[in-house]
Amino acid sequence: MIEFILRRTGAAVITLFLASIAVFLGVRALPGDPATVLAGESPTPQVVAAIRKQFGLDQPLPVQYLHYMGQALQGNLGSSTQDKAPVTQVLGERLPVTLELTFLAILVGVLVGVLAGIVSAVRRGTALDYAANGFGLFGLSVPHFWLGLLGIVVFSVHWHILPASGFVGLADDPVGNLERMVMPVLVLGLGLAAVVMRQTRSSLLSQLGADYVRTARSKGLSRGQQIRHALRNSLTTVTTVVGLQLAGLISGAVITEQIFVIPGFGKLIVDGVSSRNYPVIQGAVLVTVAGYVVINLLVDVAYAYLDPRLRMAGGSQ
Repeated sequence: MIEFILRRTGAAVITLFLASIAVFLGVRALPGDPATVLAGESPTPQVVAAIRKQFGLDQPLPVQYLHYMGQALQGNLGSSTQDKAPVTQVLGERLPVTLELTFLAILVGVLVGVLAGIVSAVRRGTALDYAANGFGLFGLSVPHFWLGLLGIVVFSVHWHILPASGFVGLADDPVGNLERMVMPVLVLGLGLAAVVMRQTRSSLLSQLGADYVRTARSKGLSRGQQIRHALRNSLTTVTTVVGLQLAGLISGAVITEQIFVIPGFGKLIVDGVSSRNYPVIQGAVLVTVAGYVVINLLVDVAYAYLDPRLRMAGGSQ
């Protein structure tokens, strides 16, 4: 198990290194000149040249990358070009918001998806099965932005049940926080729940038809005990799917935070692109990629825990 974790950790470090290069080059491929933006309106060539030298933009890209990563490894991601605040401070203020939104969306998506998948598999061919499959098809088909706008129109404009937008800290007002997070969480969680539901149903049906379940049935195990045994083996597939769907959840959070005016990472990146705030864009994307890599590493470890065969295979390589 330890060797398996070390192998996956090494792969994660390499992935993060390659991703940091892609982020660094991608930000510099954006249209516009960072030095010209920093110089303000009607800059002179001398001012632009001085800014380039100050921020090292006159250096070759490999030198710039090494300098940036050296500072990043020390916790310094630069300063915002708008208010000169440290990027780490800006990210620290926005990170809890996105973490809360993502955690709640994953919680809703996994709970609803797994329960719906179990019901659909156990009640195969019944009205509950058709209803669960209809829910899955709806969740996979509806875009996040359309569902978010529909929720605002129905629950905020017509029924006046939930706030249309805005954010309140959980520590400041727990009730107000939950009221404003209901719609964004459901918008993000619905798509994840649909994928988890379909995978849970498919995997559980396959396990229920396996030889070991038929043997358990012949020995007199109850239907509930058979389902519990089959469900544990089905969770390996579900765990992998949740990890893979995290990328879609992050991209959906960018749109959802913009629709509901939630001051998280998604809105920060969009605002940074609009204002050409390159240090903030680069820091936010880099932290997001690092989080995605770490979560996938945890998914690999959880997968190995659920499937002992993978641990044995990993240890023998």
